[in-house]
Amino acid sequence: MKAYQEMNRGELTAERAALQQEFDGYKAKGLKLNMARGKPGADQLALSMPMLDALNSGSDCKDEGIDCRNYGELTGIPSAKKLFGEVMGVSADEIIIGGSSSLTMMYDCMSRAMLKGVLGSEKPWGKYDKVKFLCPVPGYDRHFTICEFLGIEMINIPLTEWGPDMDLIEKLVADDETVKGMWCVPKYTNPLGGTYSDEAVRRIAALKPAAKDFRIFWDNAYAVHHVYKDTRLLNILDECKKAGNPNMVYMFGSTSKITFPGAGVGYMAMSKENVEFTAKQLNAQAISWDKLNMLRHVRYFKNADGLRAQMDKHAALLRPKFDAVLKALDSELAGRGAGRWVKPDGGYFVTYIAENGCAKRIVSLCKEAGVVMTNAGATHPYGKDPDDCYIRIAPSFPTPEELSLAMQIFCVSVRLATVEKLLGA
Repeated sequence: MKAYQEMNRGELTAERAALQQEFDGYKAKGLKLNMARGKPGADQLALSMPMLDALNSGSDCKDEGIDCRNYGELTGIPSAKKLFGEVMGVSADEIIIGGSSSLTMMYDCMSRAMLKGVLGSEKPWGKYDKVKFLCPVPGYDRHFTICEFLGIEMINIPLTEWGPDMDLIEKLVADDETVKGMWCVPKYTNPLGGTYSDEAVRRIAALKPAAKDFRIFWDNAYAVHHVYKDTRLLNILDECKKAGNPNMVYMFGSTSKITFPGAGVGYMAMSKENVEFTAKQLNAQAISWDKLNMLRHVRYFKNADGLRAQMDKHAALLRPKFDAVLKALDSELAGRGAGRWVKPDGGYFVTYIAENGCAKRIVSLCKEAGVVMTNAGATHPYGKDPDDCYIRIAPSFPTPEELSLAMQIFCVSVRLATVEKLLGA
């Protein structure tokens, strides 16, 4: 098989005609397939249905003597702190259990920093002329949306499967006191699916920022979401303590893709000092969260081993879908000079890296043929991928039949866009 870059113009023109005919055939089907976000499939959601029976009208609804039907326990019920503290690798007094979403907790945490500052701030972040955040890319579009909404300037940091460019990070945080923080998805990175190396974690924990109120937003949403390999991640809070920076990190997680998105449990972990400081701020916002939902989760999982057993079931459902995506890419695109892709260890995505300048065209072609994908550019701040090459494939939501058809369309779109680019079309 010839790579497209090795073909002459006549061969490329003939290839484009053949691909256009195949593409038009798919387009004529009038399909409506959605691969836009990493949503759990119906089979995954079914796994957690028994949790709804964990509480009923005859339940005592108490947790260590606390009536979970009533007000109180602003930082969460004891059993939930113990369970999710173990998942996050922290003690029960180093975690706050909040609402249903870690994204909401991240937004609230950032908003409070802008309005009131963080522990040790001289003044609120919003009082500075400029606030900057470091954003490893490719990354999570919702992180970027928070920064853009709050007027925080974002700086791209190159990311590999093993972590961000630490030389660049160390220089930026040491030289510029307007750099107030950094986003990280450290395990099964969104979207590459790799895990930060021990070296990367230690270097992040040992940063020496010019800004004394610098914070790491450690979004460990995929901490237990293995698909092929349950990788090991160093505990960032432990490493920060060793480096003399115990208050520098906020860790986030939730059960959104473990039980029910929108009806899970969100949590954030940090030093005891940060917990006390944050609880005082939360006191102005809420009296308590949904403790019945916390209790429901605890009684269903019982302990961290129970939660991990649930994640083995998720992995068993997701693995065939990831296999199907990777098989399609290997069989249809390998050797053609039409980009490359990363096999993830876990998480919810397969990252496809197109030839430069092709990603937007590929996503547009897919949409024409009835396959909706995440916008090209979503992996970068402001929706601007400078090389126009990253595409996030989300295999979890479609049925196997839909996924097979969607990948056929995706691969034809990739080939067509690549040939068009080489022809200068």
